[in-house]
Formats: sequence, C-alpha cells, structure tokens
Amino acid sequence: MKTPLGHLGYCTNIHAGESWADHFAALQQAVPELKQRLSPDAPFGLGLRLANQASEELEQPENLVAFQHWLSDNGLYVFTMNGFPFGGFHRTVVKDQVHTPDWTTEARVEYTKRLFRILSVLLPVDELGNAIQGGVSTSPLSYRHWFEWNQPAARDYIYSQTTQNVLEVVSELIRLRRQTDRLMHLDLEPEPDGIIETADEFVAWFTDYLIPMGLEQLTTEFGMTDEEAETAICEHVRLCFDVCHFAVGYERPADVLDKLKAYNLRVGKIQISAALKAEFPQDAEGREAVRQAFERFNEPTYLHQVVARTQSGELLRFPDLPEALAAFDDTHAEWRAHFHVPIFVADYGVLQSTQDDIEEVLRLQAERSFTNQLEVETYTWEVLPEGLKRDLVDSIDREVSWVKDLNAEVQRTTQS
Repeated sequence: MKTPLGHLGYCTNIHAGESWADHFAALQQAVPELKQRLSPDAPFGLGLRLANQASEELEQPENLVAFQHWLSDNGLYVFTMNGFPFGGFHRTVVKDQVHTPDWTTEARVEYTKRLFRILSVLLPVDELGNAIQGGVSTSPLSYRHWFEWNQPAARDYIYSQTTQNVLEVVSELIRLRRQTDRLMHLDLEPEPDGIIETADEFVAWFTDYLIPMGLEQLTTEFGMTDEEAETAICEHVRLCFDVCHFAVGYERPADVLDKLKAYNLRVGKIQISAALKAEFPQDAEGREAVRQAFERFNEPTYLHQVVARTQSGELLRFPDLPEALAAFDDTHAEWRAHFHVPIFVADYGVLQSTQDDIEEVLRLQAERSFTNQLEVETYTWEVLPEGLKRDLVDSIDREVSWVKDLNAEVQRTTQS
C-alpha cells in the first residue's frame, strides 16, 4: 500500500511453497483477507518471494497472465521481490545453504535475471502513468566461511568473480530499462557472515570492485561515458537495508546512511525486521537466565548468528547460536542474535527485540526519504518457541498494522 513513507507491503517468504502452484495457493488463501483488513480502500502491496522452481513456472506466459489478473481482481500489486533464498526455505534445514547457489555461479545470475523479467511485467504504473521503480533483494554475494577469507588473494578472487556476475545482471537491467522503461535495481542484503556483512564492506566492495569493473564493461558494451556508466551502476545496484541484520552488528542506522551518502550510494528498500538482544547482568544467576532464554531460540532450520559485545567493547562473531552458547563466559556484556522475531513485540521476558532500530530507521526515512520501498520481513513463525506462535494471517496483520501506526506517528512527529 502507498504510505507517506513509501510503498509498504510484506515479504511472501513467510508462506511455504517452492513450486509456483503451491506458493500461489498459499497467497490465494491468505492475501485477500489481509488486503481487506489492512487496505480495504486502496491497492495492497506485496514483496513477492519466488524460489527458482516457482520463478521458472511463473515466467510461463499463461501463469504470468493469470497472476496479473488475480492481482488486478483483488486490488494487489507487486513492487519488490526477494531473490535471496534460491531453493527450499521452509520445513527443511536451510542454515548456510540459504546462500546456495552463490554469486560465483551462473545459476544465481540466471535466476536473478528471470526475477527481473517477471518484475518488469508485474510493476504497476502510478497515477501519472509512469511505472514505479522495483527492486530484487539478493544475497551478500556468498558465505565467508566457505572460503579462506583471511587470505587476501582468496578474497580478491571471490570479489572479482562475484562482481563480474553482478555486472551481467546490471547489463540486463540496462537493456530492460531501454525496452520497457522500467527502472529496476538489484539490492544487496548485508548479513552476518556474508561476504558483505557491514556498511563499510558494502561501500568498499562497491568502490573497489563494482565501479572499476563496471566502468570497463559498460563503456565497452553500451558505449557509455565513464560518468554515464557510474550513474547506471548506482541506479541499478543498491543496498537492501535489513534492519535486523544491521542491528545484530551494532551498526546505528544513521551511520549506515551517512556512509552511503558519502559515496552517493543508495538504498533500494528497507526490510523491516527485528533481532533478539540482551545485556547480561552482573550476577551469575541473572546471566544464566539470559543465556537460557537465548537457548530457547536455538532451532535447527535457519542460521542464527550471534554478535557478542564484550566488557571491553570488542565484538565477537559466532556463526550460529550453538557456538555462542558454548563460548559464553563472564567477558560477554551483550548478545545480539540473528533471529527474525515478530516486530510488534518489544520484550521476550529477559530478552528484548531490536524494535527501537526499526523506529529509528523509519524516523530517518521520514526525514531523509532515502527509498520508496518498505517490506515487512518476518519468516520464522513456524520455528518460534512454543507460546509465541500465532495464526499466520493474524500475525501478518499485526505486523503490518504496527508499521502503519508507527509510520503515522513518525510522520506526525517529523512534521511538528
């Protein structure tokens, strides 16, 4: 739905279904009811997640036309897509395989190009008859624990190989824009233990690899000047600002935006999501209570990376909750865990969510308007501890309603 802060919807990776038939059935069951609850008098936006299999099937003309009709008949539109998980994402062990295939592979390139071809057809036009911009979020190139990441030669090789494949998608986006007049962008999503996991790493990759390699490619392929090529790169490759991921790394939202602005880099979309956090008290009993509370969220499906802040301020990174639980000691002052918890809940007993980061990001969006796409992304409903699980439609309703109310409050505060 269109709000003063941008197009707002939720990511359909919350719904199971790796085939298009299964995923479409899940959408048909849930989305019309959500539309009536959340946006009865205006079009309701979706962030569409398609597995590779579903993308191949939806691109078939008869399926794509049928989906377009269904969207129109139900007052729905797609303004962004999630192209991070390639294969199975529910009811199977995902863990680090969420990065497979990574950006070293042609399979990732072809999958992403297919998503953009689909999005170019689905993007609606605004009240002036112009197609709205659309983005596809994607993985942070690869997973660093698969490589000898401390070796400069290994890093350079992986950055070069993955960047070349990203630029193949950039070329496709330039051609699609010329053919369809749709401006679309690939939104890289930094996350813990990704090859790109921080704002600094995103900026360094963009300036050290993407722009230099892109200038060489685009000036040759399209006859652009260096200035035109750099403009095209910055238009078509952006940051996916996943609030949970930056909060896990203790990165303040304003700092992230300032770093991007210093290099004229852009945010493609905000993924509105929350992580778990807690400071450890001084007494042994209290510390153990917090550790046990984190242990309740130790489940086998997804990676739940932990970043610990020590008493001296050092950040220690653990690839998953079991490693953090095993390494816990008296030096740990605070933990933040990559577990996408419901955004409308601030406290989980002795644990808290990073909900305040969401509030700060949306306040900054009201002040700076750094994107026009807001996507609620909580996909862990099936693996939440017992007692936190709720009806799926009701849960999505509560999440989007919470964001709508927060948007309105932020807008009032900013204008006053």
